[in-house]
Amino acid sequence: MIKHYPFQQMGKANHGWLKANHHFSFANYYNPRRMGFGTLKVINDDWIAAGGGFPAHPHKNMEIITFIRSGAVTHKDSQGNKGITRAGEVQVMSAGTGITHSEYNLTKGPLTLFQIWIEPNKHNVTPRWDSKFWPESTNENALPLLVSGDPDEQEEALFINQDARIFGGKVKQGTQLTHSITHQAYVLASTGEFEISVNQQVVHMKKGDGAEVTKQKEMVIKALSDAEIIIIDAR
Repeated sequence: MIKHYPFQQMGKANHGWLKANHHFSFANYYNPRRMGFGTLKVINDDWIAAGGGFPAHPHKNMEIITFIRSGAVTHKDSQGNKGITRAGEVQVMSAGTGITHSEYNLTKGPLTLFQIWIEPNKHNVTPRWDSKFWPESTNENALPLLVSGDPDEQEEALFINQDARIFGGKVKQGTQLTHSITHQAYVLASTGEFEISVNQQVVHMKKGDGAEVTKQKEMVIKALSDAEIIIIDAR
């Protein structure tokens, strides 16, 4: 089954320097029908102006994943971690026992990103931060694995404390691929247009859209244009 959530239906917030689109209830946006998707609790599609950002603030016991779509974000936290994560990179922060961090756009242009929060399966772990770059090549047969809770996959993916995986990458127009689902999947259209199909159901995805895929072992994705796609597979 596929449930489609068009970009226009997302929760909206405009703070001038920040334009946020919420897939689930967050901050001042509350929708009792959109309280998360299993262990997936937050997806924010954010636009941040040059010089804007989030001053130091705390988190605890949450896996926070940031997928940079354009621009770059400068990270600093109470564990002494500092880094710049650019377009094509992903950063992961395990908040664990508690961490304070800031995120700023210190470039001359806007920053766009997806921020994803997933509940951990282990509480009060030592806080950590990491980032990784993936080549911007297009993918013909499968989307690269970006994030995983499987310790055996730490060589290829960033680790989080949850039985979940995040896949993401670019595909060219006309590409068709079959993607296996372990738990349930939330699909994000970062750029472009594509179709998701399961059994006889087909959903047309456009930039900014989201979709829940449940009770399925696989789905077929067909790119209607060059596109960037993210798939979150979590309990």
